Amino acid sequence: MPILLQDEAAQVAFGESLGHALAGRGQIHLIGELGAGKTTLTRGILRAHGHAGAVKSPTYTLVEPYELGRYRVYHFDLYRLGDPEELEFMGARDMLDDSVLSVIEWPSRGAGWLPRPDLELHLSLVESGRRVAAVAHTQHGRDVLASLPAALSDKEEAC
Repeated sequence: MPILLQDEAAQVAFGESLGHALAGRGQIHLIGELGAGKTTLTRGILRAHGHAGAVKSPTYTLVEPYELGRYRVYHFDLYRLGDPEELEFMGARDMLDDSVLSVIEWPSRGAGWLPRPDLELHLSLVESGRRVAAVAHTQHGRDVLASLPAALSDKEEAC
């Protein structure tokens, strides 16, 4: 069952819950059309790890690193990526280490190069807000989904 988020505040709150459940590690792929709220959700994830500032999509820089105490979070936006091999040249392999949290918008642009994510979140616009369908690909992803608050417990899972 998908998660329905009524407004921006609900989307950020879901991102915070997700961020706490991730515990500073994992790879999350955010999939959705322009304006679906990928960056808004990322703002919530970053807040869970102590970031209080603005969060903008790194559309032109491709990645925005955040050093948040004991956590390292990398926010990728691959919308303008010309070729997946560019990720190798920019040193992304080190940024996708198991000990960090990587949130990747437009992961389809890195297809064939990016490793399988722990979670895929499919975001779509609905009249009253956003719909999120979560798909877990790893045990860490399944554990994250299982630990989300009961109010968010209707999720889709796939192995």
